[in-house]
Amino acid sequence: MSDLAGRTILMSGGSRGIGLAIALRAARDGANVALLAKTAEPHPQLPGTIYTAAAEIEAAGGRALPIVGDVRSDESVAEAVRRTAEEFGGIDIVVNNASAIDLTPTADIAMKRYDLMQDINARGTFLLSKSCIPWLRKSPAGHILTLSPPLNLDPRWAGGHLAYTMAKYGMSLTTLGLAEELKGDGICVNSLWPRTLIATAAVQNLLGGTEASKRSRSPEIVADAAYVVLTGRRTGEFLIDDEVLAGAGVTDFSQYRLGASEAELAPDIFLESQ
Repeated sequence: MSDLAGRTILMSGGSRGIGLAIALRAARDGANVALLAKTAEPHPQLPGTIYTAAAEIEAAGGRALPIVGDVRSDESVAEAVRRTAEEFGGIDIVVNNASAIDLTPTADIAMKRYDLMQDINARGTFLLSKSCIPWLRKSPAGHILTLSPPLNLDPRWAGGHLAYTMAKYGMSLTTLGLAEELKGDGICVNSLWPRTLIATAAVQNLLGGTEASKRSRSPEIVADAAYVVLTGRRTGEFLIDDEVLAGAGVTDFSQYRLGASEAELAPDIFLESQ
C-alpha cells in the first residue's frame, strides 16, 4: 500500500496534538478520518475541538467524520463504529490515540484518577480495537496502531509512576495479544512511541511547561512515522518514531526540533534506560 488514499481511519481522540497530526498526514493522501472524542466545546486552556480538527482534516484533503462520544463507553464505541462504517463503507485502520496521564505516586493518587487512566488507556484501547475487528477482517489493509510504549520490565517505570505505567502497558499488552490473535486474519497490529518528549498539551501542563516543550520534538515526527507504519504490513512490533523514519531513509531530524539541539532533547518516559 503506497498511500492512504480512500482508506478509512477510526481514531480515538484526535482533537489536537499527536492524534490530529496523524489525521492530517493521512488526510493529505485523501483518507477518510473519523474521530471519536469528547471535546465538543472549546477548553479554556487547550486549543481545538473535534469540529475544528474535522475542518482541518477536510482542508488538508481528507474526509472527516467528527463523532462526539467517550471511548470508555460501550455504547459510544459501538455507535462510532456503526457511523464510521455507514459513512465510509468500512473501516481499514484503528488508531488508539486517546490517553490519560497522571504521574502521581501510589500513596497519593486518587482512585478516580487511577480508574480514569485504566478506563481510557487500557480498556478504551481494548474496546475500540475489539469492536472494529469484524470490519478490519474485511479490509485488504486492516491495521491497528496504538500509541503506547515498548513493554519494559525495568522496575524504575513501575516504581516511578505505577498507576500510569499499568495503564500504558495495558495498551501495549493489547498490541502484543492482538498481533498474535489476528495474524491469521491479515490484520497488522503495532504500537508506536516517541523517542523524545513531544510538544503536546500534556507536556505543557504536566511535564514541565515551556521549558519541557523547548526540549521536545513536534507531533509531526510521530505522524510521519505512523504514516510509514500504516502504509506497510509489519505487525507485532513496538516501534520508536525516529527508528521508523530512519528505516524509511530519513537522516535529518532537525525539521522536528523546537528550539533545542539533538543533544538537548529530553527522552520520553519508558525510553530513558534503553
